[in-house]
Amino acid sequence: MDRLQSMRVFAKVVEQGSFVRAAEIMEISNAVATRFIADLEAHLGTRLLNRSTRRLSLTEAGQAYLERVRLILAEIDDAEALVSLDTKKPTGTLAVYSHAGFGQSQVGGLLAGYSQLYPEVVLDVTLSDRAVDIVEEAIDVGFFSSLQKVDASMIVRQLGVAQVVLCAAPAYLEKHGVPSEPGDLSQHHCLNFSHEYLRHHWHINTDDGVVDVPIISKVVSNSGVLLREFALAGMGIALRPSFSLGDDLRSGRLVRVLSDYDIGRVGISMAYPSRRLLSAKVRSFVEYVSHRYPHPESDPWLA
Repeated sequence: MDRLQSMRVFAKVVEQGSFVRAAEIMEISNAVATRFIADLEAHLGTRLLNRSTRRLSLTEAGQAYLERVRLILAEIDDAEALVSLDTKKPTGTLAVYSHAGFGQSQVGGLLAGYSQLYPEVVLDVTLSDRAVDIVEEAIDVGFFSSLQKVDASMIVRQLGVAQVVLCAAPAYLEKHGVPSEPGDLSQHHCLNFSHEYLRHHWHINTDDGVVDVPIISKVVSNSGVLLREFALAGMGIALRPSFSLGDDLRSGRLVRVLSDYDIGRVGISMAYPSRRLLSAKVRSFVEYVSHRYPHPESDPWLA
């Protein structure tokens, strides 16, 4: 039995949730894929998968074995990368995760630039605000905000520190006036992120401490993209991290208000598993992103 190939087939079957799809991707027959798993289970003396007519599921032994197999396969891929043309020419699929807010506004441009340099790399991108285990979910590189927890075993590189800013469209400010102090926000339409901490008050740092300003929410949403669109449409004042505003502030489509006040900051970091060896695709991507963000203590999105 080719044990390495059996491991690869096992991992692919679990990933796809189907023998048929895994066999198609690996360009082998369904019968061969089934035989690999059967031989692997016979060798280990335990069942790895529960099979039914509708779905596959891992046994407890299968779950434990899968975790080790993923690490083993990743190490083998890394080792092969060092002694193959892959060290010079990144190829394969690069799995990227991003915090949703940063991903919706910044990751698209980053990945487009990387793809132009390395067209043979396939990009598999996931945006989410849920807790993510990079190793468990076989993700190569992740972008996290400072509000998220990152496993201590990861290599973490800060990219920048985004200021939280208040902004509105010129048309809105012309019609409703420009707030001159934090308390004025109570008289304005506010475009608010749907977090309980922000639902009724915005918290602004002043010389006298933090001021909790009561607000009236014109719009509440968990989508930073929608809040930006509403701000551009002149519907009110938005409170957003600078990375979510793109070129709107630089172009004048949105105007900062109360810019002399410190409203808060959100750090953005890149994280990847601390393997001894990195594949060419991961190494090239890490180097590319690091080059794009050379000043990690600054706010590159507001400069």
